[in-house]
Amino acid sequence: MMKKIYLIALFALLLGGNAARAQQNSVDIHFNGFGFLDNREYRAFTERSRTYSGARTALDIGLNLDSVNHFVVGVNGIHEFGAKPYFLKVDPIAYYEFESKKWLFDAGMFPRAGKLSNYPRALLNDTLMYYRPNVEGLLTRYQGDFGYETLWLDWVSRQTANDREQFLFGISGKYKPNPLGKFYISHYFVMLHDAGPAVAIPGDHIRDDGAGQVRLGLDFSHKTVFDSLSVEAGGMFSLERVRRNEGGGFSKPLGFVASAYAGLRRIAFFDEFYAGQGHYVNYGDAFYQKKMYNRLDIIYTPFLFNRIKGQFVLSLHQSPGQLTDNQESFRVVFDIGRKKLVKFN
Repeated sequence: MMKKIYLIALFALLLGGNAARAQQNSVDIHFNGFGFLDNREYRAFTERSRTYSGARTALDIGLNLDSVNHFVVGVNGIHEFGAKPYFLKVDPIAYYEFESKKWLFDAGMFPRAGKLSNYPRALLNDTLMYYRPNVEGLLTRYQGDFGYETLWLDWVSRQTANDREQFLFGISGKYKPNPLGKFYISHYFVMLHDAGPAVAIPGDHIRDDGAGQVRLGLDFSHKTVFDSLSVEAGGMFSLERVRRNEGGGFSKPLGFVASAYAGLRRIAFFDEFYAGQGHYVNYGDAFYQKKMYNRLDIIYTPFLFNRIKGQFVLSLHQSPGQLTDNQESFRVVFDIGRKKLVKFN
């Protein structure tokens, strides 16, 4: 499986190479980050009923060899308010990026924001942006007139005598039969491979934990009084297996998903609904373990400047027996963009 993923990524890079057009070499700098206060009052999952608060800042330097080939190095650090020492963790940024009109290829440790941040929370939960901002591995994306397709690999933990071997891989995409039409089909899939440490633990087994969604959608943005308006509906499945023996198969829970988003100026509403069998997706939102679940986000953006955005989000969670779970969050996001420092031949 790993060899196939690396070969596909390399093939994508070679295909896109013809689109390169040389330009003068340059070095640039990029600074971005966000502050967050995220309070969660969950009776359905008391272990997740906590407050996340802190700030992330990222700084990197880019070496641009031409218009499509780039090397980037930097750091991304998180501080949780009130914590000591000051930085809870500093993640290195170091990757090669090839980007042409249709192809994107990243290899190394690169930000997930803007590349995998559109995944449904059922598959990749929203705390990843706080505590795992980077992908460590490979990503390739093809963008055409009718949509895009993204393939990626994220190495979570390298096997040692004590540490487990864990990696995520996935694929996602969106297809529009008519590029100017309202209708589209989107799909998302992610799989976690979880093997034990080099020193075996008695009773421990390899686990495979995957999930996917296929959605049909209609996008009415800028075609009604709303700035943004879209509706989606489809199915969700998961693949869950513990390899206790060679004959061990996957359990395959199924369910129905639907969502609707409406935004007008500084106010937006986003509703997500699920009904079906419970899913145990390791990096997914725990609420999808329930057989029925609804989440309504009420979003207010009090200020929106050129490179700074502040948002309040009130989230109302309803699941069987727990109709009053709620979440209040505020985030300030800033990004100065890439600023050129020097050109050279």
